[in-house]
Amino acid sequence: MSGRDSIQSLLTLRKLTRAITDVVRVQMTEYLKTLTPLLRPKAVLGDYVQGGPKEPSRKADKAFGDLQALYDTVAVARPYNLPRELTPPLSFGSLGLEITPLDYYHVVQVGAETRRIKVRCPLTWVLTYTDFPPTRLQELLDTKARSVEELQRFVLNYLVMHLATKSEPGLMQVFEALHFPLTTSKAPQFGELPITRIGIGTSRGRPSDALVMERDELTGMDAFEEVVKAEDLALLGDPLKARLLEIARQHAPELV
Repeated sequence: MSGRDSIQSLLTLRKLTRAITDVVRVQMTEYLKTLTPLLRPKAVLGDYVQGGPKEPSRKADKAFGDLQALYDTVAVARPYNLPRELTPPLSFGSLGLEITPLDYYHVVQVGAETRRIKVRCPLTWVLTYTDFPPTRLQELLDTKARSVEELQRFVLNYLVMHLATKSEPGLMQVFEALHFPLTTSKAPQFGELPITRIGIGTSRGRPSDALVMERDELTGMDAFEEVVKAEDLALLGDPLKARLLEIARQHAPELV
């Protein structure tokens, strides 16, 4: 395609991507409101969290042991260098859920020219407790006179969110069935801290570096947004439907 046609196609895909993102964000937010109680720290750690009735639980004992092990791995190392001790009961307050758009940096190279561009991943968000977005965590790490207590709260909130999603396979299956699977990743700037992501399982991508740079020069902004691959939207399936059809093929293939 010519440069002009390429830019026009890119603009069309961006418009489509943003329309889909708006719908997905609204639906996801509604689901998260309903599922928030299952992801709260108290639901995972029981009496190890301050507040609420006392209910001894072996499950909570294991969860706190897992939390301590994760904390020992993440918190005492760079870039956090936090104290090793965790003294229960831990205080988290009343927490809701929050989603933050996922960004990363990509170095565009065209000929001898290179440019570092911030890229946004539509349809994928970082899932955290309210007021603990990764942008604020980065600000804390960039501050020389940072608060150790506040940084520890961030680390604990990310670790508990990770435990809340990974310790309940049924909960992971619920999000999968809703077409919003939960995944865990790490980011170089956050060390070994597990980052919980939520999104929709459809492909996205960037065009060629040349087109990205052309668009960057037209807008004057060192930022870009991935676009959906429209042909992949038809591939979104229903896990339960697929499973039932597979059972039908095994037991009564002549009927399917």
